[in-house]
Amino acid sequence: MMKKMQGSLSGAGTLLAALLVFSGLFWPLVSSGAEPIKVGVTVSLSGEYAAQGSEQLKGIQMWAHDLNARGALLGRPVKIVYYDDKSDAGTSAALYERLVSEDKVDLLLGPYSSGLTLAASRVAENHHFPMVATGASSTDIWSRGNKYIFQVDAPANTYVNLVIASARKAGLNTIALVYAGSDFPRQVAEGVRAEAARQGMEIVFDEEFAQDSTDFADIVERISAENPDVFIGGTYLGGSIAIMKQAKKSGLSPKAFVFTVGPALPQFGEALGPDAEGVLGVVAWMAAAHMPMALDFAFRFKERYGETASVYAAYGYGAGQVLEAGVRLAGSLDKDAIRMQLGQMKFRSVLGGYEVEYTGKQLAKDTYIMQWQRGDRRLVLPRELRDSPIEYPFKPWTER
Repeated sequence: MMKKMQGSLSGAGTLLAALLVFSGLFWPLVSSGAEPIKVGVTVSLSGEYAAQGSEQLKGIQMWAHDLNARGALLGRPVKIVYYDDKSDAGTSAALYERLVSEDKVDLLLGPYSSGLTLAASRVAENHHFPMVATGASSTDIWSRGNKYIFQVDAPANTYVNLVIASARKAGLNTIALVYAGSDFPRQVAEGVRAEAARQGMEIVFDEEFAQDSTDFADIVERISAENPDVFIGGTYLGGSIAIMKQAKKSGLSPKAFVFTVGPALPQFGEALGPDAEGVLGVVAWMAAAHMPMALDFAFRFKERYGETASVYAAYGYGAGQVLEAGVRLAGSLDKDAIRMQLGQMKFRSVLGGYEVEYTGKQLAKDTYIMQWQRGDRRLVLPRELRDSPIEYPFKPWTER
């Protein structure tokens, strides 16, 4: 009993320490002439993930700016060392090797996407170098017995549960599921199948497509023949836009369109205009959720960059906060000490709750559902946080 209580007190102390470091009670000032602490990361500034990657980098850079402006990390300023990984897993892995072996960075943040993170985390593991995964959710990353990769996002196989449960309550019964052939969308698809079974919904179409696909005419035509109530796409931005354009051409009008990546970005609405109306998207963060720090972060991000903060910016900023907390609690740049703190601490970043199991897999992060309504992105689920009710059904193309 005493051992259990001591463990609880230790966990509470860890959380209290994390709160104290961010309340500013023991931030040291920057030592004169101190060498910067170098934080290495690759970001997708070109290629398929360029929209997400550029936003993520802004979030990381804003975190570093804020940290340096309010004091220091272990008495030293923080410098971000980054390279464009071109949305390619092999390139990202090679660049992380460069960051560790040549640039001699002190800390690591992960790249965007599960596929790139899977490759990059192998480098971190080989060097026994803790890495906070900035934007990755595939459970495959945390099922290999590694000890140095820590998740801030929600697991991919839970991503769509909230909207599936909502659809079932609204009387929708059948699902068409399509997904890109890479780690994250495949994990999403597994989660959709499991949640559909729990909710008693029938999947009437289930198909993987090549990740670089641009022509969805055949898939959409075959889905139309099944007349599903709900369309769920495990996609990225380009795929989401292309599918919606083809849906309009083919007249596919389910009662709900749901995508994993795409609707949360302003580029989705810019590309589709009024045709984005009613589309639902899974999102890990929205300022409208009114969670701790969200509105402050969104306000300052807009002041700094002149644009609305996206979830990908929150990924970058939140991952930086988690890494910072781990370092402060460790009290040094010792990699094993930081790894231990990242593995046991409980924390809340701007992105949300952080607590991981022994594999580094996230336990405390929820997802939200947004919907394009009258030209704007509105938080619609969960009900207790929404700023607008979810709207069913999707309005048929012939009535628009």
